[in-house]
Amino acid sequence: MAKKSMVEREKKREHLVQKFAAKRAALKDVINDQSRPMEERFKASLKLADLPRNSSATRLHNRCQLTGRPHAYYRKLKLSRIMLRELGSQGQIPGLVKSSW
Repeated sequence: MAKKSMVEREKKREHLVQKFAAKRAALKDVINDQSRPMEERFKASLKLADLPRNSSATRLHNRCQLTGRPHAYYRKLKLSRIMLRELGSQGQIPGLVKSSW
């Protein structure tokens, strides 16, 4: 089980990413538009740098929905490998059969 503080920090980051997504996209469009004057593009890059760091989508990390574990995460199921194995053994994931030979 992950520390609750880390899980809450990740939730805070997700909230900030959603809150600033439109603003970040607009500023990036201005910065990447080669037809605009250099001064305007530079001012947009300064405004982008002033936004909170945690509002960037690259700072998000996938975590298991049940335990909060950040490693060995299956995107399709939103579970870690440990919980996938446990739930599969209990028969709670349809179509998943634990192999043995």
